[in-house]
Amino acid sequence: MVNQVVVPVEGVVGTSRAGYELPLLLFAGFRSLIDQLHTELARQGHPDVRPAHGFALQAVGREGAAASDIARRLGISKQAAGKTVDRLVALGYAERGDDPADARRRIVRLTARGGDVLARSAAIFDQLRAEWADALGEERVCAIEDDLRAVVAPGAFRLDAAGWIGGMG
Repeated sequence: MVNQVVVPVEGVVGTSRAGYELPLLLFAGFRSLIDQLHTELARQGHPDVRPAHGFALQAVGREGAAASDIARRLGISKQAAGKTVDRLVALGYAERGDDPADARRRIVRLTARGGDVLARSAAIFDQLRAEWADALGEERVCAIEDDLRAVVAPGAFRLDAAGWIGGMG
């Protein structure tokens, strides 16, 4: 039997909520948005991109990055980063090239397809947020965002989330 921490819900008589529900609901909201994003990306011509690829593409960035930098940004081993980059290259989202500043280094850069999937992702996320605002009201969605900003440490969003969860390392 799991010990549950029961916290009374303010303003609701006789109702309490287990503490573990909050992270599960936050994750379920995240998962719902990500699943909807990937369904739409597939419909728009990107059927092979996966959630971990989004983190990796962000780690590559618009300027490109060395595999070791990608590994550090994602919080994964160089070997895991190399495999992830190999997959992005195979899918046409990234390419390897020479570093003009250091002939010994190779740089991973986004291809036009990689830039396209990031641009489409941003537009889809805007649409998904608008759907939440339609369902809950714009003020409520803004309040949720503001409340999360109030309790989440500054700089808490990091690209190593997928590695931290265990999906890339």
